[in-house]
Amino acid sequence: MTERAPEILSHETQHHGVLSFLLRQWPYFAMLGLALFGVAYTSMTRQGMTTYWIVLAPIYGLISIVAGWPEAENAEEKWRLVRTQILHWGAVLAAMCLIFIGDVKQMMNSDSSALTVLTVLALGSFTAGIHAEAWRVSLVGLLLGLAVPAIAWLEESTLLILLIVAVIAVFAAFVLLRDRRPSLT
Repeated sequence: MTERAPEILSHETQHHGVLSFLLRQWPYFAMLGLALFGVAYTSMTRQGMTTYWIVLAPIYGLISIVAGWPEAENAEEKWRLVRTQILHWGAVLAAMCLIFIGDVKQMMNSDSSALTVLTVLALGSFTAGIHAEAWRVSLVGLLLGLAVPAIAWLEESTLLILLIVAVIAVFAAFVLLRDRRPSLT
């Protein structure tokens, strides 16, 4: 009985460790999730979400400030962090607003404007993480940047992916049904 106790404790410790990790990293998962939700929603509804993206930039800015706060050692560095992040995310917000100006918006469909805004958000996150010395914010920016071509490829290749899945399903059904056929012997 005592031999199994370490296994149980290690399993509980692992479970607690994963939960603790997720709780500590939730702002960065939220950043990823909110951005990907915006692109997915825009892709499904074919409607622009200008207000959503404009509200998302200050949220990213706030997370960047909170992430960089522990790295700032004194009041002067904390003020510099807040000032640079406000200016940085203000510039990102201005770039997003340029995308949503009527003339520019008319030239792009909702999918391309969402991917363009996601690119701006990715670049903004990456550089904000560098300025705030918050590598996790930069990692979010890198992942969002990698998501842009992946999302574009998925949107273009949906029919091909569906065809491949259908062929695999038919083949799997054929194999499963063939194995279930009763033998005549």
